[in-house]
Amino acid sequence: MPNEKFIVGGQEIPRGSNIVINIDLPKLYNTPTELPIRVIRGKRNGPVVFISAAIHGDELNGIEIIRRFKKLDILQKLKGTVILVPIVNVYGIMTLSRYLPDRRDLNRSFPGSTKGSLTSRVAKIFFDEIVKKCDLGIDLHTASIHKSNLPQVRTNIENEYTFKLAKAFQAPVILHSELRDGSLRAVAQENGVPILLYEAGEALRFDETSIRIGVKGLVNVLRENGMLPKKGMKKSMKIPIISKTSQWVRSSESGILRTIKALGDTVKKDETIAYINNPLDDESFEIKAVFDGVIIGKSEIPLVQEGDAVFHIAKFRNLEAAEDKIEYFNEEVQELSEFIELNEEDTIE
Repeated sequence: MPNEKFIVGGQEIPRGSNIVINIDLPKLYNTPTELPIRVIRGKRNGPVVFISAAIHGDELNGIEIIRRFKKLDILQKLKGTVILVPIVNVYGIMTLSRYLPDRRDLNRSFPGSTKGSLTSRVAKIFFDEIVKKCDLGIDLHTASIHKSNLPQVRTNIENEYTFKLAKAFQAPVILHSELRDGSLRAVAQENGVPILLYEAGEALRFDETSIRIGVKGLVNVLRENGMLPKKGMKKSMKIPIISKTSQWVRSSESGILRTIKALGDTVKKDETIAYINNPLDDESFEIKAVFDGVIIGKSEIPLVQEGDAVFHIAKFRNLEAAEDKIEYFNEEVQELSEFIELNEEDTIE
């Protein structure tokens, strides 16, 4: 979209500027509350992209990804505008909660309403002030509490534009994901703003590999979108694992969970991937893979109830190729970055 005159939060953003803005949100009881954002506008016109994290208040990886990303010198060559929103759910962050104080899920409350619940009002402000002013969004997530996700990009792979950007991100897995009512991605798409969703790591934890892939992925997408120079990029680009189908395998019994497969492992149909035991007897129940594929999500707590989701498997038949690709992406992210600022960053153990 043209951005000759660009206004966010009632403030005009001049070309070549890097500005922090605080947008008013509903008070938390009688305490003033604000949505902090950073707007980086290049000297030349180009697309407008928002990058958001912590729509769920216990998903922290994205906050660190944005912190590292905003320090990159390459942003001085930005064409267009980037709006960084490291903490969308500022209420949930305060209590390390996925939800807002009214116990609603912000990512099921879009486009929101000025007369609705607290969550609906926050959704309305974020959507109107930021999302609707953009051409593209990148939303950063982790798994829910007590689960972890292999780094993956979720999008509609039938959409040529978002599929191209998803491949450019260079996460190990691209997963075709259907839209959910009230989600940011669904409502944004209805309003002509495509969204890439990056899922990686575990709630309430930092994961260094997920963070590195995330920072590199943001730069890769902006490059592919014509907003950053491609100089320094490797010419060869390995295609991630692409899966149209995934399924959570659930526990058939309650008890103690002993997983024997890890995140990123390949599995064959009917292969045993975990056992459930009763702490007082020797009876053991097997959990088996439902099809050939890659484990892209798993439970991190060894206690399960009947029906609990234990493993998330993305369907992929060529298991040898899958192993090769996952190993490649894990090794690539450990190499020294082309950005000296990231190489000087202390690794999170």
